[in-house]
Amino acid sequence: MARFGESIMDSKRNKRPIFKQCTSCGFQWRSRDAFLWDQTTVIIGYQVRFKELTTGIFLFNHSCGTTLAIQAGEFKDLYNGPIFQGRATGTEKCPGYCLMEDELRSCPAKCECAFVREIIQVVKSYPS
Repeated sequence: MARFGESIMDSKRNKRPIFKQCTSCGFQWRSRDAFLWDQTTVIIGYQVRFKELTTGIFLFNHSCGTTLAIQAGEFKDLYNGPIFQGRATGTEKCPGYCLMEDELRSCPAKCECAFVREIIQVVKSYPS
């Protein structure tokens, strides 16, 4: 299977910016598309940051065994739906998904946090 990146040696020769580099094996992805298309990476979690939702962290496992962290804001443009005002966290309408790091389902609440959960769905099914 082809990989969408390059080794550290290739990167040093090319001097082009990268989207993400694995902190363990050094594998590099030149673009977000290359990262999302690469079947050796899988989204496994989300760490919410309520004060600034786009600074929340998406967690990905790489085939080398490392967990990679990327801010949710890096994927914000993949979503073009509504962004609700006001947070439902802690109310009866909130299923509490944002409080569970490994919960990746869409949120049914009309909550300001729900758009991040929709971004997760896009990332999981990329490039549909």
